[in-house]
Amino acid sequence: MLLCPAHLFPGLLLAACLSACTSTQLPRVGGRPDPVYTRETFQADEKHSRLFDAPPEEACEGARRALLSQGYVISRADAGLVQGAKRFQPEGEVHVEISFHIVCAREGERTATLFVSAQQDKYVLKKNPNAASIGVSALGSISVPVGATEDSLVKVASETIPAGSFYDRFFSLVHRMVKSQADERQVGTPAQSLDPPSK
Repeated sequence: MLLCPAHLFPGLLLAACLSACTSTQLPRVGGRPDPVYTRETFQADEKHSRLFDAPPEEACEGARRALLSQGYVISRADAGLVQGAKRFQPEGEVHVEISFHIVCAREGERTATLFVSAQQDKYVLKKNPNAASIGVSALGSISVPVGATEDSLVKVASETIPAGSFYDRFFSLVHRMVKSQADERQVGTPAQSLDPPSK
């Protein structure tokens, strides 16, 4: 049996701890993350779509009214496509825009599927100080900053909003709008006369 001097135990303990910390399970420094496209599973689900008991033009009209009721500005609306956007300012120099892209696809004579994708773009306010040129005979012209600044919005992030309660709330509102349109048409239909036709 080999005995080690007592003064060597602290060093051996430190070496054992360091070897345990350098486990191969930890990510390598400078390692590249997996590409984003590897996360796309292309599973058959309904996270971004819903089936409506209405033709495409009525479903798209319900989607248009749903966006309008929430303050979105509609840039395009027809029988098969609706696009709209809304801007927010959650912080003083941070601006966010949410844009909707909605496609209404026919499934049957009286049914349609709404495919919805919403994108969130984030902007920050960037201040650009103005520079004025001053002519100096010996040096030519030099630029010096002045007090005025020009503010501009710079996009810093953009992503598709993941499926979840955000889309569930939107689809629920569209469903109410489509049902409201159907009820309005039923009320507006003239009642049929109960009297027998005259001969």
